[in-house]
Amino acid sequence: MMQQYLSIKQDYKDAFLFFRLGDFYELFFEDATKASQLLEITLTGKDAGAAERIPMCGVPHHSVQGYIETLVGRGYKVAICEQTEDPRQAKGVVRREVVQVVTPGTLMEGKGMDGKTNLFIAAAEKIGARFSFCYLDISTGEATATYVDGTNDDLMQQLQSLGIRELVVSDAMFDELQALADVYSIVLSIEDEAMSVEDTAMYTMHAPEELHHAIRIVLHYIERTQMRSLAHIQAFDYKEVEQFLMIDTHSKRNLEMIQSLRGGDQKGTLLWLLDETVTAMGGRRLKQWLHQPLANQQAIERRLGIVTALLEDYFLRVELQELFKNVYDLERLAGKVSFGSIGGRDLAQLRESLRQLPAIQQQLTEAKSTELNELGQALDLCSDIEQFLSHAITDQPPISIKEGDVIREGYNAKLDELRDASRNGKNWIAQLEKREREQTGIKNLKIGYNRVFGYYIEITKSNIHLADLTRYERKQTLTNAERYITEELKEKEALILNAEEESSVLEYKLFTEIREEMKQYITRLQKIAQQISELDVYTAFATVSEKYHFIQPIFHEKRGMKIINGRHPVVEKMLNKSTYVPNDCILSEDENMMLITGPNMSGKSTYMRQVALITVMAQMGCYVPADEAILPITDQIFTRIGAADDLAGGQSTFMVEMLESQHAITNATANSLLLFDEIGRGTSTYDGMSLAQAMMEYIHDHIGANTLFSTHYHELTTLEDELSHLRNVHVAATEQEGRVVFLHKVKEGPADKSYGIHVAKLADLPDEIISRAHVLLQQFESQSEEGTVKIVEKRVEVPVEKIVEKRIEVPVEKIVEVPIEKVIEVPVEQANNVSEAQLSLFGTVEEDDAEVLEQLRSVNISCTTPMDALQLVYKLQQQLAKK
Repeated sequence: MMQQYLSIKQDYKDAFLFFRLGDFYELFFEDATKASQLLEITLTGKDAGAAERIPMCGVPHHSVQGYIETLVGRGYKVAICEQTEDPRQAKGVVRREVVQVVTPGTLMEGKGMDGKTNLFIAAAEKIGARFSFCYLDISTGEATATYVDGTNDDLMQQLQSLGIRELVVSDAMFDELQALADVYSIVLSIEDEAMSVEDTAMYTMHAPEELHHAIRIVLHYIERTQMRSLAHIQAFDYKEVEQFLMIDTHSKRNLEMIQSLRGGDQKGTLLWLLDETVTAMGGRRLKQWLHQPLANQQAIERRLGIVTALLEDYFLRVELQELFKNVYDLERLAGKVSFGSIGGRDLAQLRESLRQLPAIQQQLTEAKSTELNELGQALDLCSDIEQFLSHAITDQPPISIKEGDVIREGYNAKLDELRDASRNGKNWIAQLEKREREQTGIKNLKIGYNRVFGYYIEITKSNIHLADLTRYERKQTLTNAERYITEELKEKEALILNAEEESSVLEYKLFTEIREEMKQYITRLQKIAQQISELDVYTAFATVSEKYHFIQPIFHEKRGMKIINGRHPVVEKMLNKSTYVPNDCILSEDENMMLITGPNMSGKSTYMRQVALITVMAQMGCYVPADEAILPITDQIFTRIGAADDLAGGQSTFMVEMLESQHAITNATANSLLLFDEIGRGTSTYDGMSLAQAMMEYIHDHIGANTLFSTHYHELTTLEDELSHLRNVHVAATEQEGRVVFLHKVKEGPADKSYGIHVAKLADLPDEIISRAHVLLQQFESQSEEGTVKIVEKRVEVPVEKIVEKRIEVPVEKIVEVPIEKVIEVPVEQANNVSEAQLSLFGTVEEDDAEVLEQLRSVNISCTTPMDALQLVYKLQQQLAKK
């Protein structure tokens, strides 16, 4: 047996091998040692002919699913090895084979699975500067193919955004991605073989040819690990990027669309607010729409029309939601049909779901809305499937299909005959027991049954003298009783037991035939599931829109945006509608950049997020939290909100900020929405302010996207005079009795104060610190007003405004810090052109610096991105440091 185990394990080295032995699944050697720790089960040993006992642990077969789910949830794979022949008929060791490999991307069921969340497995292949990318949920059959542009990190972020735990790649890509996959907690699986072109033609027919190989790889991997039918896998739906509003992983996180920044909890997210869905498949559909809102105006307005119709007909909406409560997860039930794992109770749930369809169709076709009428007419009622299941399956079948009572009486004449024989035989046994008691006068005489001895008459030893032993044949002796059998009982026993066994065998055979019969209906069931899930999301949108007083957005073909009294929907719900302060956001064709100033805690970030969330909700097809919303079709949203170190990636707050900014500026178009919150705060004041201004100028001159830019650098507000598309606004605050009061209202013009020390006071910093901060603030402000230089430990700092005012770019290291004895005040009007001679005022230009100066002169500022500028400054600093 151990040789058999080792032979099978050889083919599944990357998985825990659950080896079936009787009523247990056993694990051996390293599998046992590691699993005992992970599953917190006892590690024992087994004598197997070796010098030492082999490590071993095991779990009962009836509770194995929970243990498998635990291991898979931690990123491991489990190979399930079953006995594939009857031990009673086996000669030698019972034949065993692996019947399925469960992986993080192929888990079909379990208590830990969220019904409203897809469990995807993906495959990717490098094609030039992008990846061919496909993913599918094998529990539902939904499959998608698309492209992912960018680097390996961009691919990992896409996986993380979709909640994908397992990625199938080639051997070559495995080495390239392994380190990054560990950082993102992605399980990489190798698959160098692909299904044939012929076998995958039905799956690839909607996708470009470049994507076919990735599809064929993932299908081969699933076929190899699951060893079951793929009949329920749908043709891969090709997602053209242009048809959707693209939101990168960072932006989804910053906007708290699906996961809260405070942790993995969904409370406080847009999903939490919108999820009024009733069915599990409706919940999954809502998540998919959140991940990819539409960017096609006609498709968006179709969705909005359906939501409007449901919003206007309250009773219809409520009736539909009541009907949805009796609709089970049709997508996953169809998956079980395909995999051959569906049980009697599952089929009963499927039947109950189909019984709701006529009422749903009636509600839709009788509605006043043309859109709802069309949805109703498109429904396939599947009445033939419902009738088939009603005829075949009992009303309340047991969980196990081997317990009997799954097939309804009248479905099969032979089964009915066997059941009748078994049932009547048991009645005859009850009658015999009554007759024997009357004949013998033994009141506690009983007829029983066990698997070893069959049926027997049991008489206590104190009553044996009353029995007619000429008729009774002793069968078994107990401590206090004797068990007998009669000729009459022997005859009935054979009849009853044969009928029960034959009935059980026949019923199981009939059920497997029904299960096979159901496979022909998989496509129809999946279509119904899609229709019901979408209708569930529409009713959820209507419910949320009514509950929170949302309005229908209006779209136009230009870039302007007009939001009147817009609100952050989640913050409003968390706080209370009566305390939330709404705000306008008006961006025109001529002024589509907004520079937002104001103190911390005043609501700048919330204001920016609400604009993005209103855009997302509108393009999902939902009403929005505002009094009026006239919006453009946005193709991408990029956000740089909040600051956090990427400790796993070894990147600082400032580097994360720069990388996210670079990603946004590189990929944004004129139809994008950009949100930048306090860019540059992760570095020194002058560096940060310079970068912020450079980014704003670049977006203004080269991209032209709708942009909201918040800052604490009040010096930047002067850009309103230089950048024609830029407008200053501020979040108002006022001072009362030495304390700041946040008004949370966005008003025109720049803020006059930052109120930073007031915010510190609200945080209850010690009074000594607050007082000292006030004194220092007055000193700094007076120094700033008096002259062009400020002495700091015999070094000088030239105020940046004396340089940026004329938009002169010079090496920071030559201006910010120079010896005091070399200081000469430079009037601004003489600073238009920086030459080597002027720089010599601050010190002699050494020969080693000539190369640095030459590189600076050769830079074309108008064609330089902020990230390129940052890298150049770093390079020049390194050159100067070598002197």
